[in-house]
Amino acid sequence: MIGKLVNFFGDEKYRRMRWRLLLAVLAAVVLADFLVTRQHVEHFWDAIPGWGAVFGFVSCVAIIFISKFIGHNGGIMKDEDYYD
Repeated sequence: MIGKLVNFFGDEKYRRMRWRLLLAVLAAVVLADFLVTRQHVEHFWDAIPGWGAVFGFVSCVAIIFISKFIGHNGGIMKDEDYYD
């Protein structure tokens, strides 16, 4: 069982299936957000269906790219043979 899971996330032949699964999960989260009633919202963007899913996804992608930028250009990340 664990071998199939490792192969699914590590093997290149499942790449298209992984993307489809990711998009299906994102679409399900956005569609499920339409079922939630919003009677008492604090900010206007809280009333937009799918806002939490979109904001969370964009925030996660931004964190990844900003941390990669800081790591590569900020001098934090070193070469593999730095200590040799």
